[in-house]
Amino acid sequence: MIARELQAIAQTGLAYTDNGFDRERYERVRELAASLMAEGSGADREKILELFRQDLGYATPKIDVRGAAFVDGRILLVREVSDGLWTLPGGWADVNQSAAECVVREFEEESGFTVSALKLAAIWDYRKQGHVSRHPASIYKMFFICRITGGTARPSNETSEVSFFARGALPPLSPGRGRREEVRERSQREQRRRQARTDLREIRTSARPRPKDC
Repeated sequence: MIARELQAIAQTGLAYTDNGFDRERYERVRELAASLMAEGSGADREKILELFRQDLGYATPKIDVRGAAFVDGRILLVREVSDGLWTLPGGWADVNQSAAECVVREFEEESGFTVSALKLAAIWDYRKQGHVSRHPASIYKMFFICRITGGTARPSNETSEVSFFARGALPPLSPGRGRREEVRERSQREQRRRQARTDLREIRTSARPRPKDC
């Protein structure tokens, strides 16, 4: 956390200063940030420093998008090739695409299903949700509720399986991509939304006037 903030201060300072002495100070702050992160993570200091040097301009969080789609109350998950665990379809947001466009693309690439993004359900700070961050950047996770519009289940070069799961029977989840509590919350809210819609329909139906007897 401290190393990430020091890196952000150094990166932003280097983007705006024209003073040679200040540049030297900010470069030193960035080196110290890399050393701190290396000590805390066990990663190679020079590799971390090289990653820090690739980011230019004002330091801002990276964006990860995830899509939650439901069929009969069950949520769609994909199994990651990298660790063999499950997650909501998604990934890093790309440039020149809106966040909604990114999640639609990622969903189809990883699951084989085409979707439409209905609404943005949540924006969560990766670290403050209890994730142990292994990435040098600060991360915001954007969760979209999606509706499946076509396609069929199809693994990809990043995913090995595609399946639907009930809220109470979730498989082991990939810890770096989504927590069980996050998936359960999305499922619980969808269930409440579906129930509220059903109740409203029943109220409207019961409220209709009955035809008079002849």
